Amino acid sequence: MKLPKQKSVLLEQIVEKMELRNLTPKVPFASRKVYNSEINRPALQLAGYFGRFTTNRVQAVGQIEQSYLETLEREHKREIYEKLLSYEDIPCFVFCRGIEPDEDFLEVANQNKIPVFMTQKLTSNFMGEYVRWMNVQLAPTISIHGVLVDVYGEGVLITGESGVGKSEAALELLRRGHRLVTDDVVEIHKVSGVTLVGMAPDITKHFIELRGIGIVDVKSMFGVECVKETQGISFVIKLEEWDKSKRYDRIGLEEEYTEILGIKLPCHSIPIRPGRNLAIIVETAAVNFRQKQMGYNAAEELYNRIQKNMGKKPN
Repeated sequence: MKLPKQKSVLLEQIVEKMELRNLTPKVPFASRKVYNSEINRPALQLAGYFGRFTTNRVQAVGQIEQSYLETLEREHKREIYEKLLSYEDIPCFVFCRGIEPDEDFLEVANQNKIPVFMTQKLTSNFMGEYVRWMNVQLAPTISIHGVLVDVYGEGVLITGESGVGKSEAALELLRRGHRLVTDDVVEIHKVSGVTLVGMAPDITKHFIELRGIGIVDVKSMFGVECVKETQGISFVIKLEEWDKSKRYDRIGLEEEYTEILGIKLPCHSIPIRPGRNLAIIVETAAVNFRQKQMGYNAAEELYNRIQKNMGKKPN
């Protein structure tokens, strides 16, 4: 079996996303790729210890590292810089809190063609934002046919055969104040062992296809408040044509799940018949899901009431 290709992110994408200022404009970096979502603070390396140095990560320099460097003699710092910047697989250095590296650091960086950037953000804020974004970009990914909407803060993935009414349900949800993430194709990223995040492909972002009408630009028609870039997926709704021979769960005691990228998600199979308001059904499913997350299950409550009633002695 062919192994999947290791995912990467272009350094220029990181620079644009993190709004970094380039301090080494003569060093080319457009084709550089970053394969690791983690970040390293080279404190021990600046102190002269290079054992287990994770060179394949973005290197962040904060106030603590800068304060230490200011205590060193120039010749000693130069020696550290020569060693630190000799690793070719370092993607780049980022100086946080508006700190500007000294001339010697920039000179050695230029000689070794290591890009150096600066940000005004606090070191911890930059690192947190970087790791969260990179985890999404480098996460295992699949694309599925469906619609993803944000309903009361819950990510609802609506699936089903073509023409079953997924886009129409999403459109009605938009008119009711909810937000569209993507229509037709959902890119799903596994950002952790328990979390899936969905987003739209760049080509179809903010568009909905309605049979008989065509393509609708949701962002321009309904406003930016009706769209969202990414959304964690809470549960799945499968729309299907009504089948008289099939038994559907009417109480809700039977939990159904579907598996995506190794993660199990609650799943509801909704039969479609003329007159059923899909938007209201999806809204109700979202609220019911939130109630269950908060420890209340209406189906279990009804079951307990029935059991108590059956146990009562007749007068």
